Amino acid sequence: MALNRLPRLIAGVAFTAAAGLALAGCAGDVAPAENTTTPDAGASSAAPEGTTAPSEGLTIYTGRDKDEVAWVVSEFEKKFPAYAGKVQTVIAGAQDNLDRMRAEAGNPQAGFLWGGTQQQFEQAADEGLLAAYTPKSDSAVPDKYKDPNHQWIAEMLLPEVIIYNSTLLTKDTAPQDWADLGKPEWKDKIVIRDVMASGTMRTIYASIVYSAFAKDGSPDAGYELLKQIDANTVSYAANPDDMYTQLDQGTGQVTVWNMQDALIQPLKNNRPWGYIMPSSGAPVLVDGVGIIKNDKQESAAKDFMDFLMDPTMQAKLATDYYQIPAMDIPTDQQPEWMKADGFNINEAKIDWKVFAEHQDEWMTYWADNIKGKGNS
Repeated sequence: MALNRLPRLIAGVAFTAAAGLALAGCAGDVAPAENTTTPDAGASSAAPEGTTAPSEGLTIYTGRDKDEVAWVVSEFEKKFPAYAGKVQTVIAGAQDNLDRMRAEAGNPQAGFLWGGTQQQFEQAADEGLLAAYTPKSDSAVPDKYKDPNHQWIAEMLLPEVIIYNSTLLTKDTAPQDWADLGKPEWKDKIVIRDVMASGTMRTIYASIVYSAFAKDGSPDAGYELLKQIDANTVSYAANPDDMYTQLDQGTGQVTVWNMQDALIQPLKNNRPWGYIMPSSGAPVLVDGVGIIKNDKQESAAKDFMDFLMDPTMQAKLATDYYQIPAMDIPTDQQPEWMKADGFNINEAKIDWKVFAEHQDEWMTYWADNIKGKGNS
């Protein structure tokens, strides 16, 4: 799905979704969760007579929504009945899954990693935890969204946007860019998810500093804008749900968050939300997949990779879970929200290696010197 060829989404578009719509976890803000195994996912799909199930099945480490995971695994076992009852999923935070892979490197227990940031996948590849494989749909994913050595590939994109309360503001009166958030007219009208606890917020705030740093090698102008935004922030919400409620109730009229939630929440929970794609560009996180280096599960992992990354499956996940696919989806398979006029991803140009080198430094400075001090 080349971004400059995406159709655009008009305000007020009528969304459609399958029954049982659920929110897939944002890669940048998945809190470490208690590990959950689902060894019987899809177990009702019995292998046909004469089919020998593989001696080794497949264990998937994932941070995705459990209902989405269960549905995909069930569909996989229907297509590959030899794996029926032999697929396990361990659902935990993306960082937890990477740490688990590191601990098990000498005796890997899983075969597939489903979800995580580009930086996490690059770390896993550099540490020799991932096997090289080129999926059948590889050519549909732009080169910038995959590893040149084929050790990981992006499944979905997570653009970060400005979200506003649509009962209090309109698309025209809401802030149009990150810099607008620092203007005096937004005093006490912004609610923000607690930054240091959130991968999503760290990305957004660090990208504001990066835009200044990329111009002259200094973060100072970015820090100054974050100070202005802090002065306009009425509340730092402890978790996403608190932020959602405060935005709904008008405690704050504006927030910044990921586009997937901006698409899902108005439909799923009837939230009065609209969103703005920032005019200067949105940082776009990629959420990837990869095959864990494990000879015993390699064959099953390749089958699952090809199944998950098939354009038809990706179109289904876009329709039911509002995932923004990293691949080019045929127009006749795209959900209505993706085909309608107004949908556009204005991707900011970011050198992610430079970004990664400085992100912790910039966010530590924000926490120590800016948060709560915007009015001083």
